[in-house]
Amino acid sequence: MSAFVALHEKGLSFELATVNLANNANLEPEYAANSLTQRVPTLIHDSFALSESSAITEYLDEVFQGTLLYPKNPINRARARQVQAWLRSDLLPIRQERSTEVVFYGAPAAPLSASARTALGKLFSACEILLTDHSPNLFGEWCIADADLALMLNRLVLNGDAVPATFVDYAARQWQRPSVQRWLALNRPPL
Repeated sequence: MSAFVALHEKGLSFELATVNLANNANLEPEYAANSLTQRVPTLIHDSFALSESSAITEYLDEVFQGTLLYPKNPINRARARQVQAWLRSDLLPIRQERSTEVVFYGAPAAPLSASARTALGKLFSACEILLTDHSPNLFGEWCIADADLALMLNRLVLNGDAVPATFVDYAARQWQRPSVQRWLALNRPPL
């Protein structure tokens, strides 16, 4: 999601090619030739290919004009990058048990396991620190970490899990951003 949102925020034209992960198309030689990590997404800009969402969004912010994807302030920029890395690396039980299928298809999942509830406690604890001033965004102005945090929260909200109202409100506001709405509106194959 964040690479797609970043491209729209920067006002860049791009061609979107889907990759069938269920059939391991990301491991096929043609895709792997362009993706060092053999993961989705991969951005191809001229002859340069780059995988991993955070690396892509940082590259886009450094190379292209348009909406800033990261805060200007170095401390807030570092914190935004920390939030992104943490969401992708430390909350795996939530991502596994609340896949993005719940976002796209409304596929409800079973109650969270003990390890996912532990990760949920960490997520809510971080949100209590990050969202204390009831700002519509993490660091005053919108940044790409807002989109990533909203996705993580909406994995839970859209499944019907108990999420504090202030976090639900924050995620709902982020969900209304036009670039996020474009991502949500993409045509997806049936499950």
